[in-house]
Formats: sequence, C-alpha cells, structure tokens
Amino acid sequence: MMNLIFTTALLVGAMAAQEPPSGATGAAKKGSAGKGKNPEGVPLRRQLPASVKVERDLVYARYGDREVKLDLYLPKQPAAAKIPCIVVIHGGGWRSGDKTRFAAQAAYLADQGFAAACIGYRLLPEVTFPAPIVDCKAAVRWVRANAKKHGLDPDRIGATGGSAGGHLTAMLATSHQEKKLEGEGGHASFSSRIQAAVAMATPADLARLGERAGFDSKLAALVSPVTYVDRQTAPMLLLHSDTDRTVPYAQSELLLRKLQENGVPAELVKIPNAPHAFWNGEQWFGDVMTRTTQFFRTHLGR
Repeated sequence: MMNLIFTTALLVGAMAAQEPPSGATGAAKKGSAGKGKNPEGVPLRRQLPASVKVERDLVYARYGDREVKLDLYLPKQPAAAKIPCIVVIHGGGWRSGDKTRFAAQAAYLADQGFAAACIGYRLLPEVTFPAPIVDCKAAVRWVRANAKKHGLDPDRIGATGGSAGGHLTAMLATSHQEKKLEGEGGHASFSSRIQAAVAMATPADLARLGERAGFDSKLAALVSPVTYVDRQTAPMLLLHSDTDRTVPYAQSELLLRKLQENGVPAELVKIPNAPHAFWNGEQWFGDVMTRTTQFFRTHLGR
C-alpha cells in the first residue's frame, strides 16, 4: 500500500505542476479553492438559472466524525415523474478543489430538467487511494437511498467530471463489481452502479500514465478504469483535448478501445487545440454541456 501512496503522490505532483488552462482567467495562477494548487486553474462561474434551486451541504457519507457533503441542484418546477440524477465530480489532481468547482455544470444540468448531485470528496493527503473512489460510490448510494425524498429515479443515475473527476466518473462506470472499492460511507444496502457517464480528460490507466515515475502496475490497477471494463460497464462519452499536456489524449483512446472491445456504447470526442480543463472556458462550455445533456437524454431519458 505504501508503494501505491508514493506513486500516486508522484502522479498527483506531475498533474499539479502543469500550467493553468489558457481558457481560464489570469487569476488561475494564484491557485483555487481546496487544499494545494489546482491544476485546472479557476472554475467557470455563472449565475444560477432562475429555474434551478439548490439544497446545500447535504451529508452523503460519514467516517466517524468526518462528514462528506454534496449540493443537490434541482429544477424548481415540480416534475410529473421521477427525474434522473447526475453525480457531478470535480477535478484537481485528487488533492485540491471542492464541490463548488463544477457548480456551473450542475446548474446547467438542472436547468435542462435533471437533478445534479455536485459532490465533494476526501482529498489527498488527508486520505490515500482508494478513498476518493469510495466516496463517489457512497454518493451514488446516497442518491438511491434518498431518491423518493427528492423526486429522483433510482434506476437512472449518471455521472460526469473532468480530470481527476473524469477518472472518478470512469471508475463509477466500470467498477461496480469490485467490492473492495465500496467502503463504509453508509447506505450499504444500495447499489453504487450508474447507468451512463460523461468523462473528460480522463486518466484511464494509472500504471501507464505514471510509468516514468515508477508506478507499480499491480497496485495502480486497483484504481484504473481500464482494469474493470466489461460488458456491464455503463455507456460512456469521453471528451479530451488533443493538445492536453496534463493527461495525454492517448488515455481516452485506450479507454475507448477497451469499451469497444467489450461492446459498450461509447464515443470519444476530440476537443481540438484546447487546454486540459477546457470545461472552464466559455468558448467550450456550451458545446461540452450540449453534448453531455444529449448523451444523458439518450441513455437516461428526460
């Protein structure tokens, strides 16, 4: 386990050392919310649509005295039927950022008629892997356990995220059969399986991604989405910049090949000449969210 901690720290350090995305504001170079420097720079901030309400700081997991929280974005207009819910996962090299970083994405989804659970999760070095994955699975279980209370459909749950959040999204899509990753965050009687995923700039094979840092491939396999792809993997939409200097585009190509080999509905969209965290840039946001919404409508309904 110590090798996994060490090699994961090397990878995180490499991600954090990258320059902030050119699509973000100049303030990105000064860091951002959460612990440590966020390799994604400053998140996109938008006014909350009038059609959306937010229930903030809902506790979805507990580990002793430690609480992990989410913000639930919902359409203000009551729906005639239960609605799908998207778990929204921020990036930041697994060691920075918080649940507000993908607020713009969550609000957009709620404006389109989805629910969006915008989650925080425990960060390195407070914890070590696989704790961030464990938290995301606990969030999915919380959605199912609380679906009736919030008007959600427990059989239609998706996930989306970017960079480290893309990795965690891909883990939700692929690793539902791995009991070692479920953890003890609560609602153990509910499934952590999701039905669709949109993952951006996704680390897919951590051993291959970090091989120059001396990754132990056996340990890295535990937290790599490619390890778990099978015919039961959730449909996936991958988006990735072809000029990404933080997570190589080849990582998404590798994941796409694994998905296709197993007959999983999947697509990879190349974002030309964009920064790593293209979702933070106004020039990409609209197209990204349109594609994301269309994908979830296709695979979850709404």
